[in-house]
Amino acid sequence: MNRVLLVDDERIILEGISQMVDWQAHGAVLEGTAKNGTEAYARIQATNPDIVISDIRMPGMDGLELVARASESHPHIKFIILSGFGEFEYASKAMQYGVKHYLLKPTNEAKIAEALTEVGEELDRERHRQSFVAGMKHRFEKVLPHVKEQVLKEFVTNKTYGKRDWDYYSELFEFGMDLQVRLLLFQLEGDYDHEHLFAVKNIAQDILRTTLLGTTIGHHALILIEDAMPPDELQAKIGEIRHVFQGYYRMDATIALSEAGPISRARALYRETLHSLKYRFYLDEGGLITPRDTGWYAESGSRAPEFDEERLILPVRSGNVEDAMAALSEFFHELKQAQLETEVTLSYVIGTYMSLIRLAEPERVNACYQRIPELVQAKSLQAAQAFLEETVREIAETRYDRNKAKYTAIVRKMIGIVEENLHNAALSLQMVAGEMLYMNPDYLGKLFKKETGEKFSNYVMKTRIRLAEERMAENPDLKVFELAESLGFGDNPQYFSQVFKKFTGRTPSEYLKS
Repeated sequence: MNRVLLVDDERIILEGISQMVDWQAHGAVLEGTAKNGTEAYARIQATNPDIVISDIRMPGMDGLELVARASESHPHIKFIILSGFGEFEYASKAMQYGVKHYLLKPTNEAKIAEALTEVGEELDRERHRQSFVAGMKHRFEKVLPHVKEQVLKEFVTNKTYGKRDWDYYSELFEFGMDLQVRLLLFQLEGDYDHEHLFAVKNIAQDILRTTLLGTTIGHHALILIEDAMPPDELQAKIGEIRHVFQGYYRMDATIALSEAGPISRARALYRETLHSLKYRFYLDEGGLITPRDTGWYAESGSRAPEFDEERLILPVRSGNVEDAMAALSEFFHELKQAQLETEVTLSYVIGTYMSLIRLAEPERVNACYQRIPELVQAKSLQAAQAFLEETVREIAETRYDRNKAKYTAIVRKMIGIVEENLHNAALSLQMVAGEMLYMNPDYLGKLFKKETGEKFSNYVMKTRIRLAEERMAENPDLKVFELAESLGFGDNPQYFSQVFKKFTGRTPSEYLKS
């Protein structure tokens, strides 16, 4: 219903229009009346109506002044102007404030009803437009983190952005291209799954308040931060990240920290962190490595292929045969383009093979090692590729079968969290992912639906309703509002009743009576 304020200095007109119009029939409710513009503006400030029907000639503040003031402070209000025959030219000045509706005195119910209907339709269109814009903004804000991740991933790996691209993204992400940044690259130690990378990334973003972008690349987590805190404080924060991650997941991480530099050099800073991680061979597992620890500052001028081995290792580890084969094909394409010496090319191939067989089942590792001479004696790059394709397919298919059991364990953990938190009105997929498991919510949602056959939110509601039925069967004297609050519906028993009826076909009261 649109709320209406009626303004006229003649009492008989106020009373006549108030009683003559069937407001509800025209989608409106008469919120109040006022005898002049000053009184009307005070009511506008107090009640914020949707429509004002006002006389044009009034003592003190007249209708035109009222339109001007209200248009500035309450631009959403629609005006319907009442004017005498000789006042129309004066009343038409209100057009500059967007007033479109004029009624000539004396008027009747039909004319007022027609004006109310037209104005109501205008308001509905504007509300729909505002709702659409708000929805678009919400969807944009929801997808923006994924856009940020993709931009960072593309830039530090293989995509070159021009000035126009950087100008666009710097405005979108609200930072300048001369901003000084650092990169943090996380390498998890021991046996881990891809969701642990999301976990360490989320923990790092929570603790490092200067995070600009974050993503995962291969089996690394990458964080880009503003260089805004002293080195000692930053190292303390990094130590806190390791401590929190160890506390939750009982595993450690090696962290490479780049030097500071402008964000436009993020790719070079990324290569710094990759090189630093290679130095972990000389250190105990876990810890922080910087370029100063390795003595490497300059950008590499090598013509060696820039293929990131983790782009192959990740899909093999997760059991994704199709993506693993595509990554392997890309690896050999880059080797062919590089045109290195045969011995050097074979060293890359053998190195990749060694990384792959570490993912094989323990009882298969020795047999894989014994096949290395076959690879060394490969007569062509195509033969070496066929050899690795056989290895990738075998290991990836085995890992796929093994991973299915792990996924079931994650879903079991989610179901346990649901059962322990049914009373919590804030229980949601976002809460479980962000505050309890430190995992990507989209990934968790898809995994849960794949294993259970239904969306997480629907499962939560069905579990709550099933528990409500059990409790009502045990105690028929149970109050509905108490039951609603104990099952996470807060102080909204009406919503609980609606959900209960949706799932059972009866309201809680009807269920208790039966």
